[in-house]
Amino acid sequence: MFKSFHGFHLVEAYHLQHHAHKYHPNTVAKKLMKAAFVLLVMLVLWNMPSEWYGIKDLTVIQQRIIAIFAFATLMWVLEVVSSWATSVGIIVLMLLFTSNSGIAPMMTGENLGEPLPYKNIMATFADPVIMLFIGGFVLAIAAAKTGLDAQLAKVLLKPFGRKSENVLLGFLLITGLFSMFVSNTATAAMMLAFLTPVFKQLPPEGKGRIALAMSIPVAANLGGMGTPIGTPPNTIALKYLNDPEGLNMGLGFGQWMLFMLPLVAVLLFISWILLRKLYPFTQKTIELNIEGSMKKGKNTWIVITTFFVTVALWLTDSVTGINSYTVALIPFVVFAMTGIITKYDLEEINWSVIWMVAGGFALGYGLNASGLAENAVESIPFGDFSPLLILILSGIICYALSNFISNSATAALLMPILAVVCTAMGDKLDIIGGTPTVLIGVAVAASSAMVLPVSTPPNALAFSTNLIHQNDMVKVGLITGIISLLLGYALLFFVGQAGLI
Repeated sequence: MFKSFHGFHLVEAYHLQHHAHKYHPNTVAKKLMKAAFVLLVMLVLWNMPSEWYGIKDLTVIQQRIIAIFAFATLMWVLEVVSSWATSVGIIVLMLLFTSNSGIAPMMTGENLGEPLPYKNIMATFADPVIMLFIGGFVLAIAAAKTGLDAQLAKVLLKPFGRKSENVLLGFLLITGLFSMFVSNTATAAMMLAFLTPVFKQLPPEGKGRIALAMSIPVAANLGGMGTPIGTPPNTIALKYLNDPEGLNMGLGFGQWMLFMLPLVAVLLFISWILLRKLYPFTQKTIELNIEGSMKKGKNTWIVITTFFVTVALWLTDSVTGINSYTVALIPFVVFAMTGIITKYDLEEINWSVIWMVAGGFALGYGLNASGLAENAVESIPFGDFSPLLILILSGIICYALSNFISNSATAALLMPILAVVCTAMGDKLDIIGGTPTVLIGVAVAASSAMVLPVSTPPNALAFSTNLIHQNDMVKVGLITGIISLLLGYALLFFVGQAGLI
């Protein structure tokens, strides 16, 4: 992914190490045992008497969707295979056993229910949110190809001067800014590569190196909260909030940034104070020598112009009437028509993330289109649930899971369920700021989870520098994560109460 980016060698080394561990004989044996367990659970849920579920008028197709949902949950949590592979499995299982293109003998019988249109299941891969992802990836690839990324980093870091603590602040803010529009993995790899000459200037026995190395994953994880395209959980939340057949809240790109950007700025400033206190610099000044420069020529100017026009259209979507999904395709067509992006560059798009998200969307579609969500709302007294309990549980579960599995997978599991719960609870959620507090809160919780090297790719990349011990990551990740959760939920409550969303 993103071979054009500075620091790609770090990503490549990380993936090779991860691949070697994944296919070690001992690991493979454990995975086979886990796969057998997942299959057993799915078959039990698939075949047990429908009345045991306690859901009114449960059809065979709805019961199969429950079993497929359990399959997805266990496969993602136990990491039997890659997250994207599980998503492909979800889509294929739904096509074979719940759609009008399913296996004929399996699609007959009493109480089957209405089969789902196969075209709609397949269309989850072309959901408008997927277009938003692709637009973000294309912008990032074009910026890397023209050297715009390195030039921006040099220009933006220059005002922070030579004082060590200010350079630390610069790396936090610039990494946070980049991760709002670029994959946090690519951002972390690029910024860690820029840190290499800085590390050489600092004494090996000092703690300043740890502060700088930790600043990259912290800022990459937190910065992604700032925009809907910053991290997959954000776009997943946006999908369920804006779904015309669901909550239909019409939350725009600019509206999201209006309240999330200040939160990110505050969190990055707090992280700066925390890293300075925990890992003080013994050397007071640092010389910044960032390699790489912007290529000259018309292509660079086309990329710069398109980038700023795209961002401007995203921020003014409520004025122009062009939604963020449509805007995301504008840079794609401009770069394709001008030859800046070629067919080979399309290989650098992170298709695994797109497949991962599409599988989650297929689950959500199955819950709603089959009538399972509606039946569950009628059968389970969600209206009697405590809004505060829903808020706390959803945040804690998301935070806990995201520290161990992909935050995209966590969001893909929780969002469709919470969308159903929030719909059923209706006005009762007003006391905690409304539905956005719950769903966007899950996105905040996912981005706040950064306790372990395996929690996020930026953490893993920073850990691979050998400058950070696991206890450093746990200490900083836990403190920063808890502060992020508290401030994030407080902000969402205030924004909801003020009627800003």
